[in-house]
Amino acid sequence: MLDGIKELSAEAAKSSAWNAIWTFPSIVGAALVIAWGAESAQFLVSQGFALTILALIQTLPEFAVEGVIAWRAGQVPTPENIGLATANFTGALRLLVGLGWPLIYYISALFNLKKRKRQRSFGAIRLDKEHSVELMGVFIPTLYLFVIVLKARLTLLDSAVLTSLYLIYISILLHLPPKKAQRNVEVEPIPKFILGQPHLRRNTLIWGCFLAGAIAIYFIANPFLESMLGLSIVIGVPTFIFIQWVAPFLSEFPEKVSAFYWAKSVDKSPMALMNMTSSVIAELTLLVALIPVVFCISRGGIYGIDFDIHHRVEILLTAMQALLGFLILANMEFRAYEAVGLFLLWFVQFLIPSIREEILIVYAGWIVLEIVLGFAGVRKLNAFKEFKVIIRKYIMKPKST
Repeated sequence: MLDGIKELSAEAAKSSAWNAIWTFPSIVGAALVIAWGAESAQFLVSQGFALTILALIQTLPEFAVEGVIAWRAGQVPTPENIGLATANFTGALRLLVGLGWPLIYYISALFNLKKRKRQRSFGAIRLDKEHSVELMGVFIPTLYLFVIVLKARLTLLDSAVLTSLYLIYISILLHLPPKKAQRNVEVEPIPKFILGQPHLRRNTLIWGCFLAGAIAIYFIANPFLESMLGLSIVIGVPTFIFIQWVAPFLSEFPEKVSAFYWAKSVDKSPMALMNMTSSVIAELTLLVALIPVVFCISRGGIYGIDFDIHHRVEILLTAMQALLGFLILANMEFRAYEAVGLFLLWFVQFLIPSIREEILIVYAGWIVLEIVLGFAGVRKLNAFKEFKVIIRKYIMKPKST
């Protein structure tokens, strides 16, 4: 699909753009079907594992786009093509944290304003203790991203490390218990209907939602991206901007649908935030790991991907933003000023790409402040403590005698 970015004529672009009439509602519908499956599955397996399945299915279009770009970089390994591969995954990750997380907060806050009868005000999205697993799933791969920046090189060894981190994360989620059945009253009508079915039919419907949504996304993703590409060409969006911001925004669209669908409910806003966080984890690990694998297959041998200073700045920006995002959520809350800060830092670099170095300084200052406040006890970095408790309770639990 991306091979035709430069070659697509204005007339062909207009023709592709018209396909958005059916591709857009189709991708939304597929995302909602998967969301119903995940909302139902959280009562049968841990919520984190259900959201992980959801995130993997929803990020398939992004993996496909990155795979195509990495293949082209392997065929013609120029700094420009490597830069496009870097731009796509860094743009995708920065969109999730810098735009996705803040939007979840403000959608939840907006819908709460319409429910003034509630006695408590909406000050923050408060995460459950089990969500510390997802937060640590962001933290550790982010630290490894700094290693990649320092090395200025991405290899198959990095792919192995990142994939291993993801598998460890999955294994922890598999040990966590499902949500309590009495909370079924919180779910939407369709998931509630599914959960009310007999055991076999219920499980069939849940996996049917995942499978049907995944198949739909698989077949719709390419026409959807092509229709959006056509729109971007008609509007006049430059190729690099399309690769870094437009393509990731569109390829991540399914997860935004489900996350915003849950964000309108204050009680489910933590689930919405963790839906997008699960996507961050998948992209920090598996998406980055995919690049050297496809690159080497395309080149026909074992090669490393070398980054120049511009590529390293892009990756460093992504790592700094992800680390800041983790530290913000490490007290198990997400507040308005934090959402504003994350969004503004993303929006400024989107509008003025030339000030990336200045944005790095701001990120670094905020990170240092969060760490100092944490050590001073002003901010409680509870994610570490809760994660340790979960590991002891569910992973290292004593054997019954």
